[in-house]
Amino acid sequence: MSTQKLTAIVIDDEPLAREELIELLTQTERVQVVDQATNAIQGLQKINALKPDIVFLDIEMPQVSGIELLSMLDPDTMPAVVFVTAYDQYALQAFEDNAFDYLLKPVDYARLDKTVCRLAKRFNQHQPTTDFSAITPELEHVPCIGHNRIMLVPINEIEVAFSDISGVTIQTTNNTATSQLTLKILEQKTHLVRCHRQYLINLKTIKEIKLLEQGLAEIITQGGHSAPVSRRYLKLLKERLGFN
Repeated sequence: MSTQKLTAIVIDDEPLAREELIELLTQTERVQVVDQATNAIQGLQKINALKPDIVFLDIEMPQVSGIELLSMLDPDTMPAVVFVTAYDQYALQAFEDNAFDYLLKPVDYARLDKTVCRLAKRFNQHQPTTDFSAITPELEHVPCIGHNRIMLVPINEIEVAFSDISGVTIQTTNNTATSQLTLKILEQKTHLVRCHRQYLINLKTIKEIKLLEQGLAEIITQGGHSAPVSRRYLKLLKERLGFN
């Protein structure tokens, strides 16, 4: 009886490298490549949409590296990640204890097949496949989509981030865009502070806080954006700002 194939996404900015790896994965007959991406931002969108079992990820890519992409994934739902890189083995020692595995370019079929076998065993045993807690530093920028373009917004320029039906909206002084990242990731991996169940705020951009009735408040930023403050977070916010 045939077993169900593992689903995978291949993320690499080199077209030939992607095609070669996809062909080798197909030959294993245990992995179905459901999509591919040419950069980390595109890859993030596809990971969130398709939720693959595995991501084969290049480390060195323009704008956002493979390591930075890992920082943008939710540890609770992230797939198994296998690095595919031209780095030599010694350069990967820093990652070896955290990554599920790594493959050196050009990828050797026998080495890939061994990795796929280990992945299949892990998934059959329903065990966690990846722990990147040691190599997920704070984000320096947030990938956003807006006005028919992809933007990398520096964290320091963000004034407000909030979630609604359309996703997570990022507001800077002059721009508004949509991000693929969750509020949870932004709260964990940036200096943005939660002021409401659906809102995060950059404390350095607060212009004023309007105290309202019933223990509520409203933040006005330097760029003119507003964010509600719930009773649950008002006390914590005052403490962060140095108010008694």
